Amino acid sequence: MREHTQQNVAIKGTKDGLTLVLNDQCSYEELLAELKDKLASTPVEMDRSLLVDVRLKTNYRYLNEEQEEELKELVRKEKNLVVTAIDSDVVSVQKALQWHREQQIERLVKVVRSGQVIETPGDLLLIGDVNPGGTVKAGGSIYVMGALRGTAIAGASGRKDAVICASVMQPMQLRISEVVSRPPDTHQEEQTMECAFVDEGADQIRIDRLQILAQAKSKLMKLERGM
Repeated sequence: MREHTQQNVAIKGTKDGLTLVLNDQCSYEELLAELKDKLASTPVEMDRSLLVDVRLKTNYRYLNEEQEEELKELVRKEKNLVVTAIDSDVVSVQKALQWHREQQIERLVKVVRSGQVIETPGDLLLIGDVNPGGTVKAGGSIYVMGALRGTAIAGASGRKDAVICASVMQPMQLRISEVVSRPPDTHQEEQTMECAFVDEGADQIRIDRLQILAQAKSKLMKLERGM
């Protein structure tokens, strides 16, 4: 009975180039040797004058910077291949800490005065006012339990699903991700808590009562669940 030899490198052709799936259970030296042999023996049926994009999928193998460069250099030496991306299921300590910070809600009790800037990587819950000339900025959403009369920047990390809520919504400027809005000149006489969010259909910021946002989110969740 023939002994089964585990394949440490699998080469898959895609419309964008090649994907090299690397086994994360073997030693790094074994992986390197097999990768070299596979690249030397596998024909690449493409225009030799063009570079072929290669994506490395390392699964749960951790690679340090030196090993990443060694793999890239090995691929570069073979034919007309160039590594454009390395996909890994390993989360570095730095990325894990960043993700943790972005999920946190920072709670502050203060008045943000003119010239002051409050910034947080996650959500911001401010109990107090934001005066004209003051700025609050968050990677996630912003909730102001008071009057928002300054500038609020939510979704600074690129999140268009972030929202800006305030008990009194009279801002100088609102921004969610890259979408910027200036408020209307007139305000409701009866102050109710309002919320600003990106209307995806129009790609602009919409301000409405908090209940409207809750209804919209509820409908979206039902659609996502197929209800």
